Amino acid sequence: MRILVYEFVSGGGLSGRTAPSRLVREGRAMRDALVLDLAALGAHDIVTTADPRFPLRRVPQGVEVICLEHGAAPLDALFRRADAAWLIAPETGGCLERLAARATRRGVQLLGSNAGAIRRAADKASLPRRLAAQRVPHPETRVVRSPSEAQSAARGLGFPVVVKPARGAGGDGVSRARREADVALAFARAARAGHAKRVLVQRFVAGTAASVSLLSDGRRSVVLAVNGQTRIPGSRFAYAGGRTPLAHPQAARARVLALRACRSLPGLKGYVGVDVILTATGAVVIEVNPRLTTSYLGLRASLAANVAALALRACAGTLGAAPRPRRSVRFTAAGRVVTA
Repeated sequence: MRILVYEFVSGGGLSGRTAPSRLVREGRAMRDALVLDLAALGAHDIVTTADPRFPLRRVPQGVEVICLEHGAAPLDALFRRADAAWLIAPETGGCLERLAARATRRGVQLLGSNAGAIRRAADKASLPRRLAAQRVPHPETRVVRSPSEAQSAARGLGFPVVVKPARGAGGDGVSRARREADVALAFARAARAGHAKRVLVQRFVAGTAASVSLLSDGRRSVVLAVNGQTRIPGSRFAYAGGRTPLAHPQAARARVLALRACRSLPGLKGYVGVDVILTATGAVVIEVNPRLTTSYLGLRASLAANVAALALRACAGTLGAAPRPRRSVRFTAAGRVVTA
């Protein structure tokens, strides 16, 4: 099978434009790690793309790297040549959803969720309703369209609040507003990052930031690990890496809720990440990421299995038992991994 690995930020999607350093760092690390793991299987022809500014740090033998400098037309040609495509992109502005739809129109098998499932997962405004139907705790949320609406919502919820894009990824445009004077600026950041006027104001939940990594076959899911998240201190929720597996009294509860969250979004397939907050008494689901997440960088070093191979089997309809961790690791968003 000829597999195209396309990571939007480092793979040419922002060619000729300014690429945010944080997104480049994470995207490039995920692309490079995934290509290494797929190549290690020795069973497929692997093709990937690179923005000339962000080449692969290591190119495995037999992997074809295509320099993408001119947008959609070359990518469409690569879709037509591929049997399957593994897409990594932010949900912001519908980016990942559009890529999935475009690949599908060109007859490419997606090694991940289809456009419909991505759209449902990315719509954070409707997520509270979906999660509630599965009895999954989620922060109380208001959808607003102006700074004044955001301020009113924040007063009603009580400070501090979290202000975030209705569609976004990676913490981009997410702020904590501690008082009313912070809300207007937080609203502007969120609207700009999400390329839309709809913004969410959520009740802030104190606790340990974590994620749950899962594999799904489109109907059922299995948990790979619960991972700790490291955030850069401050009012913005910038991601710096994490540790896996996470030892926490509420880790088992997080697993249960992540599985329910996946059931609330039919059609999720392949690798899925669920962001959670672990509190003293339980867990709260924050959002669902229908794609490879940065936790993959730690999982591939922690688990006694090739995670890319497990994801391929999940996409083909085969979900086995999750592999056991062979060691605990800490990892950075740039892909550096050390034994914890």
